[in-house]
Amino acid sequence: MATLNEKKTCSQRMENFQRFLWNPETGQLMGRTLINWVWISLYYVAFYVVMTGLFSLAIYSLMKTLNPYTPDYQDRLKSPGVTLRPDVYGEKGLEIYYNVSDQQSWDGFVKTLQSFLSGYNETAQETNKNCSMEGYFIQKTFDGSNHTKHSCKFTQDMLGNCSGLVDPTFGFPEGSPCLIIKMNRIINFLPGNGTEPKVNCTTLDDKNPLDVHYYPKNGTFKLHYFPYYGCKAQPTYSNPLVAVKLLNIPINKEIHVVCRVVGTGITSDNPHDPYEGKVEFKVRLQS
Repeated sequence: MATLNEKKTCSQRMENFQRFLWNPETGQLMGRTLINWVWISLYYVAFYVVMTGLFSLAIYSLMKTLNPYTPDYQDRLKSPGVTLRPDVYGEKGLEIYYNVSDQQSWDGFVKTLQSFLSGYNETAQETNKNCSMEGYFIQKTFDGSNHTKHSCKFTQDMLGNCSGLVDPTFGFPEGSPCLIIKMNRIINFLPGNGTEPKVNCTTLDDKNPLDVHYYPKNGTFKLHYFPYYGCKAQPTYSNPLVAVKLLNIPINKEIHVVCRVVGTGITSDNPHDPYEGKVEFKVRLQS
């Protein structure tokens, strides 16, 4: 009596597999006739064509509703962040530590500032417009070249003694370093409510108040650099800058400096974002 679970030999298994691939008696390929395979193939072709069409239509409809010049949602950025150059981060945040008598210790800071300000030389700013208006530069039309809006010039010579043109070492070897403050861009943001926002730098040490020179004068951001309309509308836009020159930095003592941008609509007390409206950094000079 034959067993119910009789094991098949290897040749029998190969023969069954070959019959599965092609059965000459029924004309089936892998269990289906040729006409079945044709119908299945046509079904999947039609299915994926319809799905691709629906996906393309959805993307097309979405893109038609988007404004290429202004993001639909930007409520997360109500007040600009503030950054520092040179942006040297140490173990405890931004740290400007160097030895005034050791060029190698401050040469990297100088090169960082020179590289950053290369975007503000006359050649880089030649396509921008000389602006002298006192208020905001509101532009309702695209009067610039290639359907763009105008951008106001900001050249490095506006930074006076901190431009790198008068003093290419930015005061580092003299112990009076120049640092640059920049506000981040927010589309259509109007800072100051008609009054120029200004940078104010202080130290946490009340016994030794900070002596600072600001460039441009009074450390203000001119209103004609605002609003910013986005990189597509203003491809040549350059952020306005304020340079601060620290004059009375004590030797061999670390000081904690806070530079705030003061103006209506600019907040600097957000506990969740320490760089909103202000930038904090530490300075220590060695002799």
